[in-house]
Amino acid sequence: MMDQAKIDSLGGELYRALRSGSTVPPLTERESDITIKDAYHISQCMVALRVRMDGEKIIGKKIGVTSKPVQDMLGVFQPDFGFLTDAMVFPDGAEIPVAGNLIRPKAEGEIAFRLKNDLVGPGVTEADVLDATDTIIPCFEIVDSRIDDWKIKIEDTVADNASCGVYVLGRNEVDPRDYDLPNLKMTIHKNGEFNSEGLGSAVQGNPLTAVAWLANTLGEFGIPFKAGEVILSGSLAPLIPVVPGDEMSLEIEGIGGCSCKFV
Repeated sequence: MMDQAKIDSLGGELYRALRSGSTVPPLTERESDITIKDAYHISQCMVALRVRMDGEKIIGKKIGVTSKPVQDMLGVFQPDFGFLTDAMVFPDGAEIPVAGNLIRPKAEGEIAFRLKNDLVGPGVTEADVLDATDTIIPCFEIVDSRIDDWKIKIEDTVADNASCGVYVLGRNEVDPRDYDLPNLKMTIHKNGEFNSEGLGSAVQGNPLTAVAWLANTLGEFGIPFKAGEVILSGSLAPLIPVVPGDEMSLEIEGIGGCSCKFV
């Protein structure tokens, strides 16, 4: 395992890249023996700096790289995980500034879970996730990377807080028990034109499975899900690069939608 000084150094480097809107060489090219556990501790260091230096609060967690189209696009073939802070969330219809805030953003359509009860892994099941969930919400996650040119392996993206950028929550929140989550259909438009679509089954066969995986994975590190937190369950369709001027919208059949514009 990496020593604490190296973890602190790399976490600080990624934090400074975030704040300066710059990128750094892939960690996996510089630290050949880096493990996912090392990467997670680097991410914790980066997020702790956001909390301590900038006053941000952790309000949720995210799972990423869950669907085959996203894995193929990034060349990362297992899920990653990260933390959401209150500085990342935007309301439905928001204008999201790119300059000084994002580097090379990509939009992905997701189903977000809002929890009413704590969940602590390991041993969390899909039924446990459903019981602990208050509502599900249409969501855009805008991923971004502090790694040069998105040249990431799993350790790079985990260290970089799962390539978190910002996210947008739709207005409609519904009871997940009223829906067949694997068969929920999402349609995504970019600048008013159809872009892509996907089903809830794109994320590990069922969004509940993805959230259970994340609860159990974080549980191994002693990190619980907490009541009131928002959990992003992974992209239902390929990542969509965005630049200032782009408008994104999505609709989940029978639930509602979500939109944002980049400025």
